[in-house]
Amino acid sequence: MPRPRLAFHTWPAAVYAVGDVHGCLEQLLALEARIAEDSLDMEGEKWLVTLGDHIDRGPHSAEVIAHVAGPAPEGFRRFSLFGNHESMMLDFLSNPAAHAYWLDEGGTETLASYGIDLDYPPLRSQEPTRQLLADRLPPDHVRFMQDLPIYLSLPGWLFVHAGIRPGVPLAGQTDDDLIWIRAPFLTSQLTGGLRVVHGHTPVRDITVTPHRIDVDTQCYRTGRLSAVRVTPDGETKFLSVER
Repeated sequence: MPRPRLAFHTWPAAVYAVGDVHGCLEQLLALEARIAEDSLDMEGEKWLVTLGDHIDRGPHSAEVIAHVAGPAPEGFRRFSLFGNHESMMLDFLSNPAAHAYWLDEGGTETLASYGIDLDYPPLRSQEPTRQLLADRLPPDHVRFMQDLPIYLSLPGWLFVHAGIRPGVPLAGQTDDDLIWIRAPFLTSQLTGGLRVVHGHTPVRDITVTPHRIDVDTQCYRTGRLSAVRVTPDGETKFLSVER
């Protein structure tokens, strides 16, 4: 069944979209503080959107999920979107033998954040690992990931983890494309008139074109977490923090 898709017709005062967090709690807290400071002179509700891949690779996935599942900063409404790493983790929980590759894609670090050490010999096969993870995962963390929407749209703009299939109407986009696509989205101008804000594809610096903005500055490796502020008139401002 397709994931929820959030479509709004009225803009808030601003949307702040944060790139792939990947377990980097320290940078997320610092970036949220900077965003709150940046928004002080804005009247009205602001939205804080994390673009998926909250987990894996970095050291604090469990703490990141607990944080983004909690209250938003004062004056903000929080939205968290679904990424391919949340998808891989849920797939592993449902069928570990078929999705054991998740462990090599950052899942081992996520397990460690829940207190699970794969060096323990009994955990060198998938089913005992899945069972221990299921036992250690707080039920609200599982529900949070299961309920994450796949995108958030506003007039003229789309906020999504990976991108969209060029030339396909938004209603026809598959969940897999929305969380996995790179080519041909990255080189296409066929976005249906939307400007797409996304992560998923790591970049050295925030990438800006007339059709898309990529804010995944690969925090788990570079220590740099980035965001873009978008206002109803289409103006953008970029914010980053570094470890």
